[in-house]
Amino acid sequence: MSATLDLANAASRLAADARPSAPAAPRSLLGLSREELGEALGSIGVPLKQQRMRAAQLWHWLYVRGVSDFSQMANVSRDLRGALAENFEIARPEIVEEQISVDGTRKWLFRFPARGAGRPVEIETVYIPEEGRGTLCVSSQVGCTLTCTFCHTGTQRLVRNLEPSEIVGQILTARERLGDLPAADTPAGAIVPSEGRLVSNVVMMGMGEPLYNYDNVKRALAVASDGDGISLSKRRITLSTSGVVPMIGKTGEEMGVMLAISLHAVRDELRDVLVPINKKYPIEELMAACRAYPGLSNARRITFEYVMLKGVNDSLADARELVRLLKGIPAKINLIPFNPWPGTEYECSDWDQIERFADLVNEAGYASPIRTPRGRDIFAACGQLKSESERMKKGDRLALEAAVAL
Repeated sequence: MSATLDLANAASRLAADARPSAPAAPRSLLGLSREELGEALGSIGVPLKQQRMRAAQLWHWLYVRGVSDFSQMANVSRDLRGALAENFEIARPEIVEEQISVDGTRKWLFRFPARGAGRPVEIETVYIPEEGRGTLCVSSQVGCTLTCTFCHTGTQRLVRNLEPSEIVGQILTARERLGDLPAADTPAGAIVPSEGRLVSNVVMMGMGEPLYNYDNVKRALAVASDGDGISLSKRRITLSTSGVVPMIGKTGEEMGVMLAISLHAVRDELRDVLVPINKKYPIEELMAACRAYPGLSNARRITFEYVMLKGVNDSLADARELVRLLKGIPAKINLIPFNPWPGTEYECSDWDQIERFADLVNEAGYASPIRTPRGRDIFAACGQLKSESERMKKGDRLALEAAVAL
């Protein structure tokens, strides 16, 4: 019987090997550098002396005009448009669902196609409109490895890193959907800034730990900050990390963006629980890396994110220790009222206690704004993002959203 099973299994494997493999997906041109665009053009026969000029044309169409189809590139020859369409893609993520909060916050469920033998994956991206600016919260991974106990995303296993094209695609799709591209219209009734760019700020604070997808995030943010493309100032791009200490200095040197630290506790024994990466990189090492962050100054302060958990990390003793920890670091502290999610055991600190905490930190000379919760009714607030292959049924999710909104 065992020999028969072995033969059957071998035959099954041979049959599987004999099946035609799925054709490889065309390479995306989104997220490539100008040099890489030139090389891609060379691979389809564009002469070397034309590559730089043609790459500049593509760059303009992709990031200034925001087109999503090669046929829209009017000053590119028909033959070249055909060759590009045959060999490459510039597709954006599929919008599976768009939810709009009562406060104007928007959350998109984006789906990216399968890569290799994998399956299509989904991530969430959030747009937060405010007076004078519009902030896009971008994801860097599908899921997360960090298992921060107060964070809903941390309950989802890591599926994979996002490619530069998929990170840049979130920005382009949001801009198109909001009417922040030349040929796009703003949806009727949308809450957006009254003037200026509708997506003026990008924060790498969505799903995942950006510094565990360093190379792809770096490449995507280089495109986002390029002055001839998406053209976001590096002072309007913030990367948030839970504390991957060895990569913090490199981030400042190579990306030059603003830094945010998900701190959430001032004692190692508590941070080990709330932010388990602390066991590997404890608070003292994290603070040393922050003090050495390239370009750190009063004009380029580090933001420390601190979620307020009732009876856990919200005492005035915690506030005093926070001030002591940050001594000598140009910093701002964002106090974040905890945003509940189904199954969590944490509660948000009482508002009076949050204000007392903020007052103590303010008196020590640190700005400590209390972040207004946004998008709670659609699970779009800080720490609430999550998307899984076994996606929650819409009816169940709507019931939970209603419960949270009470």
